[in-house]
Amino acid sequence: MTGDMKQYITDAAKRIGIDLIGFASRDRFACVDAQHNPFSIFPEAKTVIMLGKRICRGALRGVEEGTNFGDYALFGKNWLEDEFLALACYDLVNAIEDEGFEACPIFPNPTEIKPSGVAVAPGRPEPNVFPDFDYAAVACGLGEIGYNGLFLSEKFGSRQRFHMIITDAEIEPTPIYEGSICDRCGKCAAACPLGAIDTECTVSVEICGKRMEVAQIDYDVCRTCKNGACANRFASYARPDRVAALCNRTCLCHLEEKEALENKFENAFRQSEAWAIGADSARERNTERMNVLGGTFSKDGNRGNVK
Repeated sequence: MTGDMKQYITDAAKRIGIDLIGFASRDRFACVDAQHNPFSIFPEAKTVIMLGKRICRGALRGVEEGTNFGDYALFGKNWLEDEFLALACYDLVNAIEDEGFEACPIFPNPTEIKPSGVAVAPGRPEPNVFPDFDYAAVACGLGEIGYNGLFLSEKFGSRQRFHMIITDAEIEPTPIYEGSICDRCGKCAAACPLGAIDTECTVSVEICGKRMEVAQIDYDVCRTCKNGACANRFASYARPDRVAALCNRTCLCHLEEKEALENKFENAFRQSEAWAIGADSARERNTERMNVLGGTFSKDGNRGNVK
């Protein structure tokens, strides 16, 4: 039944238009603190499912040319999360529940948002529990955390958004991704006009036995970026959206040039010299303020929040 259910969900996801899907068993979250653990939301669940839809490369075109920023915010971020992916998640939840298993849909709220209530009973985390989607995507075998602190899949690089489903169906987990998409070339850091990515100070991130080297990133500096970074729409103090930022667009170009991604195109993404606003090292780095992925992963997978 386990194998049949996995194939049933995978086939349903394909029909619904989901581009990426991965499965993780409960034990892969054993070391995650209760406040960010998906199984705090559904204690009887057995499986986490991560489902993703691509950010079409064309949604980044206006930002790359410096001529249109709003349509990325719609097609690459807001509508993609709130409508296209939400509807796909809802449809897949219904497909699972049609088979008699409960399925709990989870939206990608920032983990930096602090609880907004009190625990309903001793030993339970405070509401709301917001799982870490980067951790979950790695735990579901869909890719890795790149040198620039963004999740990378083998198919699209950083061009995807995720929703999560927690279910009491026991499903065989997807193997942890063993390859390497990011080659730590440092071009993301070199492209950043504000010097927010520090390649001289890196952190080793470990998730489910997979180790990834991530550069220190000053997100306070990122929040001032005018080169395609967007303020987090849910919390101004949370990590900004950097998918369309110059650092990540440069990363995208590099990954495509070395043919590291499965989604390939006839023409190169960057057709002319990239524009940039701001000077290198515009602000002096403050290592006490720096953080990785909006917090710091410990070896056991726990992550502290930004203060």
